[in-house]
Amino acid sequence: MNHPIFLPFYLGFLAWLCLFSVKAEDPYKFFTMEVTYGQINPLGVPQRGILINGRFPGPTIDCVTNDNVIVNVINKLDEPFLITWNGIKQRKTSWQDGVLGTNCPIPPNSNWTYQMQMKDQIGSFSYFPSTLMHRAAGGYGGINIYARAVIFVPYLKPVEQFTLLVSDWWKSDHKVLQQTLDSGKPLPMADALLINGHPSLKSFTVLGGQLYMFRVSNVALTTSINFRIQGHTMTLVETEGSHTLQETYESLDLHVGQSASFLVRMSASPKDYFIVASTRFTKPILTATSILHYDGSNTKASLPLPTAPTYHIHWSMKQARTIRWNLTANAARPNPQGSYHYGTIPVTRTIVLANSEENINGKLRYAVNQVSYVNPETPLKIADFYNISGVFKLNSTKDTPHSIPATLGTSVLGFTLHDYVEIIFQNNENTTQSWHLDGSDFWPVGFGSGQWDTTKRRRFYNLNDATTRHTVQVYPKSWSAILVSLDNKGMWNLRSAIWPRQYLGQQLYIKVWNDEQSYRTEYGIPDNALRCGQAPLK
Repeated sequence: MNHPIFLPFYLGFLAWLCLFSVKAEDPYKFFTMEVTYGQINPLGVPQRGILINGRFPGPTIDCVTNDNVIVNVINKLDEPFLITWNGIKQRKTSWQDGVLGTNCPIPPNSNWTYQMQMKDQIGSFSYFPSTLMHRAAGGYGGINIYARAVIFVPYLKPVEQFTLLVSDWWKSDHKVLQQTLDSGKPLPMADALLINGHPSLKSFTVLGGQLYMFRVSNVALTTSINFRIQGHTMTLVETEGSHTLQETYESLDLHVGQSASFLVRMSASPKDYFIVASTRFTKPILTATSILHYDGSNTKASLPLPTAPTYHIHWSMKQARTIRWNLTANAARPNPQGSYHYGTIPVTRTIVLANSEENINGKLRYAVNQVSYVNPETPLKIADFYNISGVFKLNSTKDTPHSIPATLGTSVLGFTLHDYVEIIFQNNENTTQSWHLDGSDFWPVGFGSGQWDTTKRRRFYNLNDATTRHTVQVYPKSWSAILVSLDNKGMWNLRSAIWPRQYLGQQLYIKVWNDEQSYRTEYGIPDNALRCGQAPLK
């Protein structure tokens, strides 16, 4: 008898619930990226570049924590193409990672739409082509993920933010560079450095007395850089998604694939100053400059450029140890970064990965634990999903280096979801290395010279306030150690961020798995997934 009275209330509650659910969904941001060739001349020599929406570098993706970012990539090149999103974790969606182990490339004159969520991330990141040597022709851009309004940011709000992309550059066409590597020869040294596509022409206008943020990413193929601003100090506030202790630097090293955010107060005399990026550990040293222009200034920037370290490996290693986590700051969620006590978690497995330069079948290759990676025709993620045999063999690569001849192979290491892993990057070469992990960030807990052994944990590890990062440098004849919680199910690329080394085999994949088939651990194959190799048709 009470149903007629209750019904309006019930229907009203349902309407409120639906409205609440719609409002509670995270926002969507839509982007279109049309990829074309176009003539550019960053070094005064006309050459073919890869443009995004007619621009070099490509447009910056600005979004907010937890935004759903939909990117329609239209490939108008003459070759298959992919973009990877450097440092974006792709929570439960390794299908969107944009590397050849997880995605079929986008064929010429077609498109593919990435569907990503910037889940629980903040900070400065980048994107770039992951196929062939396309990255040497451009196609890269910045990704800035801002904190939600309800999350406290542990520094003063800047009046404006600038995105700076530092890259090395060759006058040679990217296909010529690819042919050089394919023929078994190393790349020559780059011809120049660029800041936002220019060696010296870019200008940033500021107001005296105001606070600005500079988001700087090293999107180079081969070279570490040192970044500095003439007449100003820089306060480091974030590295690759972690708020840092706010140390002040006159210059800071950024290795290939790394990003950082600085606050700079415009407290100098009102004139123009040089913004400088120069290569580290190279002979000769390459330098790119931009101009910091105080509004109303008529005084041009004057030499000399601010000095920076040149080779000085020990100096760089000591500086790296000064970059610390802000344990009291919120990150993308309203809980302190340091509430996750990474140094007290038991390690389930230790992996030691040694990079090496090899000669295989008369050609230059690069290897990890004596295996030089070769991309199969069928992406690993698709082969794993459809149980296609013969594409890869799990754990065929050893957990530690062995004195065996180097071979070509498809390396995949298997892990159980939520394994807590220690990875040692052992570098026995005379060059600086840089390693990147997709799908997770990690704590770079230690750097040291010589050979790693278990005694280094006690002597060199920072188990309290190392920042989280997605890319770590390894100095010549040295080692670097990371701790990583493999809490993101999927197939993930662990690669040299130095692109010629990645192209010639210095990479592998890690499969993070459990037997639970649930959206709580991983989303299913996208409806628009591309098929190639042995993948079945839809």
